[in-house]
Amino acid sequence: MPAYAIFIREKLRDPQVIDAYNSKAGPSLGGHPAKVLAAYGGIQTLEGAPAEGVVLLEFPTLAAARTWYDGPAYREARELRFKGADYRVLFFEGL
Repeated sequence: MPAYAIFIREKLRDPQVIDAYNSKAGPSLGGHPAKVLAAYGGIQTLEGAPAEGVVLLEFPTLAAARTWYDGPAYREARELRFKGADYRVLFFEGL
């Protein structure tokens, strides 16, 4: 069953740190069965708190998504994300 990861940036705190994160996050997907479906396009918030940016990734399974997220390359990248901005991250199964 396909699985999706959604990253919602709620507040940017340090643009330089997020630039460093971005330089590591994209390459961390290499070798993983992931597809970027959307990244930082226009946003219209209809309900709930506004978002500054959204990224949507597709994986073949939740296990594949967690393998990437918990792998050494993304673990290193996400430490920068934690320092540079406030995000909500959700993984969920599709149909």
